[in-house]
Amino acid sequence: MSHDQNFKNMLLDYPLEALRFFAPAEAQKLSGHFKITPLRQEQLKRRLGDRFRELDCPLQVEWPDGERAALLFAVEEETEPRHFSIHRLAHYCLDLAELCQTDRIVPVVVFLHAGRCAQYLHLGSGGEPYLGFRYVACHLPRLSYATYQDSDNIVACLNLLNMRYDAQDKVAVYAQSMRRLLCLEQHPDKQAKYIDFIDIYGDLTEQEQQQYQHDYPEEERIMMGRLAQARQEGWQKGQQEGWQKGRQEGVSAGIQRGAAKMLLAQLKLKFGTEVSATVHDQVAQADADTLQHWSEQLLSAQRLPQVLNSQPGQ
Repeated sequence: MSHDQNFKNMLLDYPLEALRFFAPAEAQKLSGHFKITPLRQEQLKRRLGDRFRELDCPLQVEWPDGERAALLFAVEEETEPRHFSIHRLAHYCLDLAELCQTDRIVPVVVFLHAGRCAQYLHLGSGGEPYLGFRYVACHLPRLSYATYQDSDNIVACLNLLNMRYDAQDKVAVYAQSMRRLLCLEQHPDKQAKYIDFIDIYGDLTEQEQQQYQHDYPEEERIMMGRLAQARQEGWQKGQQEGWQKGRQEGVSAGIQRGAAKMLLAQLKLKFGTEVSATVHDQVAQADADTLQHWSEQLLSAQRLPQVLNSQPGQ
């Protein structure tokens, strides 16, 4: 399962809500009129043979009125803390700072599972520190579900099942996450996308699914209705696009068949012979450009091979 991609989608769909949840102290400093733009996630290579470092989704906050310099949030999802490398993150942030010519960068790491990892990096001689680095850490399993269960932040509500709660409350947490999603997000496509997100991180057993259907029949009915609506709209859109494409291809094919039929009639008329099966197949299989070229060659050709042996561009 690509947790990186799941969280990247969430960052792209809800960038401000993500910053307010994953890095609340820094997001609180954002004021005035600003816009958030995702940047390319991999850094440019100095040489093509170099390996590049990539994070989930760097976000650039800009103030169009020039009130202050742009601020970059380097956000990374890390499933297992034991796999996290603070050196890699520091290197990435230095590359990002050089590439964007700024020192206004906030590193943010979202940990999906519990565990220990380095939080500070100090380089020096022992007596003198020469480089210090730290980052904003959001450990989802350390957050209490009760704190966020009624939040108006959709990113927090989507992650309720990744937080800390009693095991016997799992179905209730799942139901609340679904309820808040349907309340905070009105677009059917996004509802369907993040119903899947909640399903992935809820990972209900068959027994838990039955419990949910029994204890929360109204939520189940609404959820299934929204999924059916999104899928029906997607099917109709696909049908419409397919019909239009098929219609365009059908018109083009009809024009091409007509041109081939006309050329065969002209060949017979000019050269006064019955068109052989070989010539018929050759004309039938020719593309539109070739048919046009042969029609033009027919005007000056003295023999049939002069027409069919010539190709466009010759």
